[in-house]
Amino acid sequence: MERSFDALVAEAESASVDGWDFSWFEGRATETRPSWGYQRLMSNRLANVSAALDIQTGGGEVLAGVTKFPPTMAAVESWPPNAALATRLLHPRGVVVVATPTESPLPFADEAFDLVTSRHPNTVWWNEIARVLRPGGTYLAQHIGPATVSELVEYFIGPQPEAWARRHPDRERAQAEAAGLQIVDMRLERLRQEFFDIGAVVHFLRKVIWTVPDFTVERYRERLRELHERIEADGPFVAHAARVLVEARKPDASALGA
Repeated sequence: MERSFDALVAEAESASVDGWDFSWFEGRATETRPSWGYQRLMSNRLANVSAALDIQTGGGEVLAGVTKFPPTMAAVESWPPNAALATRLLHPRGVVVVATPTESPLPFADEAFDLVTSRHPNTVWWNEIARVLRPGGTYLAQHIGPATVSELVEYFIGPQPEAWARRHPDRERAQAEAAGLQIVDMRLERLRQEFFDIGAVVHFLRKVIWTVPDFTVERYRERLRELHERIEADGPFVAHAARVLVEARKPDASALGA
């Protein structure tokens, strides 16, 4: 039985958007995963270093999937509900979770970590990453790429070329190198997404708040209703997520002195 627009939207509005658990979308939306398997790569690296830091850890769900942590493992998160979730999830495993103000310097000493990781950071502060890495240390991350979910963004607020340019791999490469890091690997993939009902669209826009920054159901109710009718008539709404694998290295002492 088909559910009404109002029922689907009301359900999505009432769902929790804390953390980075996307299980709510089961059966309602799909996204192809990147070929490189970020969590597996991260797990392998964490098992072979002595000190590591995860930036913008969200609710800690991605980091919690790691099999073995290094002797020193820290994570930072700026949104209080997520920091609380991450603390509950990661503290029992010996991870120190630090709540930090948005866009603040990392609360760690220079050259404190062999490895810094991050999955889908909203912004990347390359100078701070370079500062806390030890010489020879690595930054391994999966970033949001340019024009991610552009079909959905354009439906609600039109093209955003300036915002998309900020995510371009060439720009991030230049920023990393300006901070003194060497890019070891940078790969971009565009991945098919499908939204099977309007509730999935609403939940996504409430959860991934930078997609349509001023989104509220009331503000966009008519556009949502039109999209609901489109999905009912034509099938899933298709968009494409952009993901970038980034590996950067801080030159070791010998290279610095060369």
